[in-house]
Amino acid sequence: MKTFPKPLSASEERECLERFRQGDQKARELLIERNMRLVAHIIKKYSFAEQEMEDLLSIGTIGLIKAVNTFDIERGNKLSSYAAKCIDKAILS
Repeated sequence: MKTFPKPLSASEERECLERFRQGDQKARELLIERNMRLVAHIIKKYSFAEQEMEDLLSIGTIGLIKAVNTFDIERGNKLSSYAAKCIDKAILS
């Protein structure tokens, strides 16, 4: 399994979310890139074979992308909490 960049701080994440809501696609890409560790962490509970891990990483990434695209910053939740549910749902469906 490859290594991923460290997650954003809470203030950096909020800033990126606000920029993304204003149409900044680079902020969206940064949110996805910096939350890939979460995907890697979640898929570990579903697979043990390396090939399965790669497939689950792809599926989990789709869940992460959906989470970033639909996250409502005004609800007061953390992106990682919402994303974890979206990643699980993508893997289980």
